[in-house]
Amino acid sequence: MTKLHSAVFGICLLFISLSAKSQTNEAPVKTITSLDVPRYLGTWYEIAKFPNWFQRKCVGNTKAVYSLRTEGTLKVMNSCKTADGDISEAEGTARQIGAKDSPKLEVRFAPSWLSFLPLVWGDYWVIDLDSQYQVAAVSDPRREYLWILSRTPQLDKKAYDELLQRLQVQQFDVRKLEITSQQSTLKN
Repeated sequence: MTKLHSAVFGICLLFISLSAKSQTNEAPVKTITSLDVPRYLGTWYEIAKFPNWFQRKCVGNTKAVYSLRTEGTLKVMNSCKTADGDISEAEGTARQIGAKDSPKLEVRFAPSWLSFLPLVWGDYWVIDLDSQYQVAAVSDPRREYLWILSRTPQLDKKAYDELLQRLQVQQFDVRKLEITSQQSTLKN
């Protein structure tokens, strides 16, 4: 084995061991126990999110409307206000993974003819939801994305702070959350 091959091999082993170590220190993301999809349908307003590339043009008034399709999937209609004052919309499809009360869903915004490709589906895990289905937190198994949603454009600050505490227990870095611009997202 040449010195170059040894160095490359050593670097690969270092990355593998660091990756394995970081994975063992982080507990898996926990979802809620079950999701009653008919109760979850309707309009949800984004209160805060981890910044992401696909919402970079959104400057405020972000919401999602979920409705049932005849074949059993969900229609997802996302919208937001852009910097120039226009409304940007994206229509997608969501499907439950597993049992009919599974809180794990996948969402696709790519054209339906691409739906056979696994990479066009994104994880949509409901990880926190109050008993009245008024406030929710949605993420993925890698903690790359996080959204805090509410049935109303404003959320009580106490409810928001309590949700942040629960998310911290799940090892989310809530300092990365970006409050969504609306008339008054958090109220006292």
